[in-house]
Amino acid sequence: MQRRRKKMLKVLFLCVHNSARSQMAEAFFNRYAKGGDVAKSAGIEPGTLNPYVVKAMEQKGFDISRNATKGVFSLYKEGQMFSHIIAVCDEEAAQRCPIFPGVSQRLLWSFPDPSTFTGSEEEIIKQVCLVRDSIEQKVKELLEVQGSK
Repeated sequence: MQRRRKKMLKVLFLCVHNSARSQMAEAFFNRYAKGGDVAKSAGIEPGTLNPYVVKAMEQKGFDISRNATKGVFSLYKEGQMFSHIIAVCDEEAAQRCPIFPGVSQRLLWSFPDPSTFTGSEEEIIKQVCLVRDSIEQKVKELLEVQGSK
């Protein structure tokens, strides 16, 4: 059963470098959301898009290869507004995020950082896919609860 919503969701997915977890969450949210709901992603210290994440997302039919990494402080300075901020990193990193006005909910979804994975390319991709699938499931659950799926 879906719940009725009063206002549109505008979600910011946050991680350290905006190179992996937050990029995946943004892509899933924007693919599955309905009714004008939208997500952005950003990092505390923007880095370079993780090539293993690009490959893992291609397996699901997403092309994020041209995505740019963005800094959360730039969004803050621009006056961007969000209904939800969801940190997909660890709690310590999430606490470094600026306080955006008007946020109705701040959530922490802690997922392993793909930049720390080691092994062969095949082993790393396998680990990234596990994180990818977990993020996809959490995004679907959020949209279901919020009535946007």
